[in-house]
Amino acid sequence: MRLELRGLTKRFGALVANDHIDLVVEPGEIHCLLGENGAGKSTLMNMLYGLLQPDEGEILLNDKPWHCGSPRDSIAAGIGMVHQHFMLVPVFTVAENIMLGREPRTRSGLLDRAAARRRVEDLSRRYGLAVHADALVADLSVGEQQRVEILKALANDVEVLILDEPTAVLTPQEIDELIEVLRAIAAAGTSIIFISHKLKEVTRLADRITVIRRGAVIATVGPGTPEAELAELMVGRSVELVVAKSRARPRGPKLVVDGLSVVDTAGVAVVDDVSFQVEGGEIVGIAGVVGNGQSELINALLGLVVPVRGSVTVGGVELAGRSPRDHLGAGIGYVPEDRSHDGFIGTFSVAENLILDLAGRPEFSRHGVMSPNAVRHNASQRVEEFDIRARSVSDPVGELSGGNQQKVVLARELSRPLEVLIAGQPTRGLDVGSIEFVHNRIVRERDQGTAVLIVSAELDEIYALSDRILVMCGGRIVGVADPSTPRETLGLLMAGGY
Repeated sequence: MRLELRGLTKRFGALVANDHIDLVVEPGEIHCLLGENGAGKSTLMNMLYGLLQPDEGEILLNDKPWHCGSPRDSIAAGIGMVHQHFMLVPVFTVAENIMLGREPRTRSGLLDRAAARRRVEDLSRRYGLAVHADALVADLSVGEQQRVEILKALANDVEVLILDEPTAVLTPQEIDELIEVLRAIAAAGTSIIFISHKLKEVTRLADRITVIRRGAVIATVGPGTPEAELAELMVGRSVELVVAKSRARPRGPKLVVDGLSVVDTAGVAVVDDVSFQVEGGEIVGIAGVVGNGQSELINALLGLVVPVRGSVTVGGVELAGRSPRDHLGAGIGYVPEDRSHDGFIGTFSVAENLILDLAGRPEFSRHGVMSPNAVRHNASQRVEEFDIRARSVSDPVGELSGGNQQKVVLARELSRPLEVLIAGQPTRGLDVGSIEFVHNRIVRERDQGTAVLIVSAELDEIYALSDRILVMCGGRIVGVADPSTPRETLGLLMAGGY
């Protein structure tokens, strides 16, 4: 199917989210949409999928004008979309999720589970997306859930598949697998629109790349375009793609972890006798395949779970077993891995979220009464400093793009004096300009004497930021590496080859 957008425009009050967008996607083409957070990529695709209606312009399918009034219209026309945030029912099986809304029935009208299972197994084989039809979605990894979302769209025999930030929560290995699958799908004739802000993925995957900045098409280029040029097209200025930092000057231990162990509800050790320290003035990165105890370790360091044994001290103060409030009060800043679950309250405003753990301070409240002017003033400063794209600081954070939500969390945590900064996936969902800014702020924290602990699924980020690298596998620290360590060596440690 040939898809063409002509002059597509969408306004939200005075904000022009999409400004006369022209775009052509040819049959079997992988066309990447590249742009900053808030550039208008998702808004554009939501119009194509019928979730929003354009104010101007038209959509053509196979050179014929087409009106999309709802997602049902898009699906009927052969357009499928996989959203950035998964839309699966956790308590349903893979087969039940994929066949939801088009369930096969027996002659007596009952759900034909065997037919649903066969349909899913057929789709899985056809597209090379390995899934277990009877597995509960709640028990799947993030990468496996991504496969289910794609199969759910492909089950409608789509001719155009839209993927909105599909790699935001995937490991490097899962990203490699997804790229191979998408190439096979495109080779079979399905057009793919791949929305991203990750330059390496886009140049590896795309047949053509369209760059959108502040709602307008800036250029359409080929995959051979240098990454530095793509970054400049995205943000409108030159971007430093390599983290500029001087040699670390450690100033003595600030975070000390000794013999820390955490067990899950089944009594299995998910953090197993972990010991390390982070000095003020250094960045320690934790590398490892997702699911090897990194999340549980962070939760224990923040007081979100109680370790069965071991010690956690900040500045010599024992914190193990104490409340999260005590941990934050000791000077720990926390950027959670899952911002939507742990980082903000979606129905609260940008201004309110920027002081969630600071509301009791005298500059924001007196005698238990909040000062709205002080809260708004603080928010205005942080929005400008961190380039948070919001129509107003009174807007609910839940209405912002994922990248801008992450900026709100970062702005709150990096805008107060810290002894220790613990960051899980600090740049997840951010574009190159924002990543540059966040990396520079993290390095600045280090240079001011803060002890920084980074957990990231992006190995490039671990290498770029870390002064020392710890490798986790099976809930244990299995190696300590220098940033000059070859990737092959680090990968072997991550896979348990020690």
